[in-house]
Amino acid sequence: MSDWGIALIAAGSAIAGSVVTGWYARSAGIRQATAARHAGDRQADALLESVRMTLRAESGHREFALRRQTYADFLGAADARILTERNGRGQADDDVLLQRALGGVLLEGPPEAAAAAQHLVDCLRRHDRPDELTRAKLAFLSVAQEYCRPR
Repeated sequence: MSDWGIALIAAGSAIAGSVVTGWYARSAGIRQATAARHAGDRQADALLESVRMTLRAESGHREFALRRQTYADFLGAADARILTERNGRGQADDDVLLQRALGGVLLEGPPEAAAAAQHLVDCLRRHDRPDELTRAKLAFLSVAQEYCRPR
């Protein structure tokens, strides 16, 4: 065989080897890119789920804090009104504050707390005896504590 023939065979072998190597390298690159994309998707999904969980937890904390503040406002207004019942002296806007605080409890709920708050206000409006007022207040306080307890 001549030198040209040997050179052509060597060049053809080199080209064929490069094509085969390139083909396998390309296939491996595509598989790695696909795996990286799937890994990135899983990582993004995990991050999104983490953000969702954090937002749900923060929402629960805000709801808990709002309910607690609503109940505290109602108890403050009810105590002012109970004090007025006992000593006959109060502020002109005690009834307005109590009604506003009751509205907050009715809106915030749950139904058991709303019912207990409404009962306390009804007792105040009927000018019930002090022991009845105390029982109604303690009933509301018991329900409020139950719903303000972290779960």
